[in-house]
Amino acid sequence: MSKRQIILDTETTGLYAEGGDRLVEFAGLEMINRQMTDNNLHLYIHPERDMPEEAAKVHGLTIEVLEEKNAPPFAEVGRQIADFIRDAELIIHNAKFDVGFLNMEFRRMGLPSIEELGCTVTDTLAMAREMFPGQKASLDALCNRLSVDRSKRVLHGALIDCELLGEVYLAMTRQQFDLMGGEEKEEDEEVKPVIVAETKRPAHLKVIKANAEELAAHEQYLDGLGEACLWRKAETAGAEA
Repeated sequence: MSKRQIILDTETTGLYAEGGDRLVEFAGLEMINRQMTDNNLHLYIHPERDMPEEAAKVHGLTIEVLEEKNAPPFAEVGRQIADFIRDAELIIHNAKFDVGFLNMEFRRMGLPSIEELGCTVTDTLAMAREMFPGQKASLDALCNRLSVDRSKRVLHGALIDCELLGEVYLAMTRQQFDLMGGEEKEEDEEVKPVIVAETKRPAHLKVIKANAEELAAHEQYLDGLGEACLWRKAETAGAEA
């Protein structure tokens, strides 16, 4: 059975999981055998603190918006998130950020860390930097480079970012998947047989012997070589033997 993969993203009140910032949105899209399933999880979460203006400008989630969505605190949904991602491979862009926030929130609840839940993590940011050295590796840049339509992405949002990241990940790994014998290969091109022309040698070769004039000219040429003539030395050695 193929291992579950979860395309995962979060939104937060800021950049510092250990500095008082909290999670405000979680999204995870399940993928099995490189096919998205209907088993997804998307949650808005009340951070139980204020929302900095700079963060709200990025994802559009103010405290008022979260309260209108009846967003619960993490303590009410943390176990649901942990159960959803358990034993899966997590596909995350800039994984250190999201893993740091999830582990912080799990720790506050006394839940196991992502590592203790049996998850492995694949960071598409690290993949992109290796595949495209010296080039921009943001999600927007990868969408442009890999022809993924990002026209619906007006603001950062965990759900839309997961959808885009899923397409980006599939595009980045398609060649590797094909080399491993995946089912996404293009139809095999028609292989045309190579015709090798065979040159047949006749059973009996016609031997043309030198005439007397040609033999005399050859002997005169050998005489002119003197001591340097290896052919004459071989003849002399054979006669003396």
